[in-house]
Amino acid sequence: VVCLVAYHIFFMLFVWSYWKTIFTLPMNPSKEFHLSYSDKESLEREPRGESQQEVLRRAAKDLPIYTRTMSGAIRYCDRCHLVKPDRCHHCSVCDKCILKMDHHCPWVNNCVGFSNYKFFLLFLAYSLLYCLFIAATDLQYFIKFWTNGLPDTQAKFHIMFLFFAAAMFSVSLSSLFGYHCWLVSKNKSTLEVFRAPIFRHRTDKNGFSLGFSKNLRQVFGDEKKYWLLPVFSSLGDGCSFPTCLVNQDPEQASTPGGLSSTCKIENHLFPAKPLRDSQSHLLTDTPSWSETSGKAEKGKVGMSNPALTMENET
Repeated sequence: VVCLVAYHIFFMLFVWSYWKTIFTLPMNPSKEFHLSYSDKESLEREPRGESQQEVLRRAAKDLPIYTRTMSGAIRYCDRCHLVKPDRCHHCSVCDKCILKMDHHCPWVNNCVGFSNYKFFLLFLAYSLLYCLFIAATDLQYFIKFWTNGLPDTQAKFHIMFLFFAAAMFSVSLSSLFGYHCWLVSKNKSTLEVFRAPIFRHRTDKNGFSLGFSKNLRQVFGDEKKYWLLPVFSSLGDGCSFPTCLVNQDPEQASTPGGLSSTCKIENHLFPAKPLRDSQSHLLTDTPSWSETSGKAEKGKVGMSNPALTMENET
């Protein structure tokens, strides 16, 4: 009875999280990131280069975006005709921009991003527990199979196949689940591991990491009662994220506030735009953004490289 109850609990949680991962639509950038009709016309009229960047900078001046392309240009999607929010990428399979895109997963036939990343993690966790439970309960019969302790029927081959299938899936799922747990602890996506986010000052692989506790809360939320359930509880709206420019991994020498003592927020390098309210409380330990003069902004952005061109990232 205990085994049957545990089996059905794991099975229901596994199916629930798998269903949510598949059928939760990926979130796309809000309308404020789309170019207006006049901006689109201006962008098409201007030759590629600094003149186009001037149009994009004017369109993005009120948007909370801090990342840039490799050349320092505004991240723009010419397919969706929008200024890309931070951590947003264009999926070639879905043919649209996905907020905080991690990867396109063929196992769920869906993009894994801001809207369903928690569901994907729970799917990996519960499928791993499900396979481990089956392998553990089948182990005694698997041993009897090799010691000729089972009746000589075809059912014993089903037992052997079930154990091998559960064990092999457990190995593959444990490595994948462990990898994504590491990503959550560092507040990274799979795409950001292969190409670190580029801020105005430099490339910073830990630019979005606020410490283990706050990184965990960004994905699972503040209310722990929802952490183990496939219910959306992630913080924010997927368009803006708390950012900390660090010189070293914030987990290596954390302060009581959860941020590294070497963590520097360089106010003069960021636009003075507020973060979303649902994300702001994660930065209560840090100084607020300071206003930047328009002249300094113009002098620092796009002028250091005369041959600056607009890059369309995937």
